[in-house]
Amino acid sequence: HVQLVESGGGSVQAGGSLRLSCEASGTGHSTYCMGWFRRAPGKEREGVATIRDVGGRTSYADSVKGRFTIFQDNAKTTVYLQVNSLKPEETATYYCAAGPAYGSSCSLHGVGYHYWCQGTQVTVS
Repeated sequence: HVQLVESGGGSVQAGGSLRLSCEASGTGHSTYCMGWFRRAPGKEREGVATIRDVGGRTSYADSVKGRFTIFQDNAKTTVYLQVNSLKPEETATYYCAAGPAYGSSCSLHGVGYHYWCQGTQVTVS
């Protein structure tokens, strides 16, 4: 059974940075996709960044390219999202999620991600 524990988040001024962490356990020897998603007030959930644990291939939403970086530790148990140059409209609840990897890359759509963390609030003022 996969468990995800998320940390990070908080309040920053526009242009500021944060690092979100998501520690995964129970994935065993399967190949997984790890993703970060967010839901802003009144908006649909959107995919922000994903990483395939084997190979490390990443995908980013166009809106965050060049500002956000997803990476994992050497043990592939913790995935991080470094968020830089934050904008007020990026105020949202950020979620990490995990799901089996079926291809060479991981989708930014939430479908296929079976495990979700509780979410952490990021507020940009």
